[in-house]
Amino acid sequence: MMNFGYAPFGAIGWVFMILWWVIVVIGAIALIRWLVNQASSKSGGDAKTPLQILQERYAKGEIDKKEFDEKKQALI
Repeated sequence: MMNFGYAPFGAIGWVFMILWWVIVVIGAIALIRWLVNQASSKSGGDAKTPLQILQERYAKGEIDKKEFDEKKQALI
């Protein structure tokens, strides 16, 4: 009798095949979600306020205290 090449695995072969496709689909969904998250984070998801940028510049030493205070007053 012909079993079309499924003799070594029988019903277990079908289980592995279904499991394989479930893993492929879950992997594709995870990849799509990751790509969407990457695109949204690059489009301004973590945008800094002008005051935060000013504080970072002061902390790095790019501007002095006087310039920081002047620019802070202009922002507020």
